[in-house]
Amino acid sequence: MRQIVKPIKDSWVLHSVQESLLKDFDLGCRNYTIFQTGKATLLRVSDVLRLKKSDVYDERGRVKKNAYIIDKKTKKPNTLYLNPIRQDLENYYDWLEEWQKEHPTQTVFYSPWLFPSFKRPEKHIDERRYYMIMYKVGKKLNIDYIGTHTMRKTGAYRVYEQTNHNIALVMKLLNHSSEDMTLAYLGLDQETREHILDTIDFG
Repeated sequence: MRQIVKPIKDSWVLHSVQESLLKDFDLGCRNYTIFQTGKATLLRVSDVLRLKKSDVYDERGRVKKNAYIIDKKTKKPNTLYLNPIRQDLENYYDWLEEWQKEHPTQTVFYSPWLFPSFKRPEKHIDERRYYMIMYKVGKKLNIDYIGTHTMRKTGAYRVYEQTNHNIALVMKLLNHSSEDMTLAYLGLDQETREHILDTIDFG
């Protein structure tokens, strides 16, 4: 049966997922930062994992204001605003540098990829590996609706809720071509219809 991935709507559940990603894995800081990046940029997981250090950091290791990429699926240009995750990305950079010092024979800090595979640093972590990480978190927390798209859907849902349901903004951030597509992506098409029907006096 195909898993249905939904946004995390409850802040306590979100905190539990973040805590598990950070603390239940040897490479927790990387796994957590992938999640935070996907949530704040609303990128598909394939695009998050394909980010390069040079997209995000300047030559001094400082986080840039924006990253400019081409979405893998749509081939559309996308400008990412990195300020909401500046602190997470700075912490990750420091952690990666420290990890490199403790493992001098590895080359992860020097990999061009923002989120390298620690076994093969010339490659980025792949989607299958990150799916297994999210699967383990879902299993531990007994949440059956989280997967690799959780971060993107959760970020989109939080923007939608905190901007008083500005669907046009969410649509633009997701690089979608229609509002219907965005509502369906968030699982809000049926929910929205039902909410409207609840306000109707059918007499």
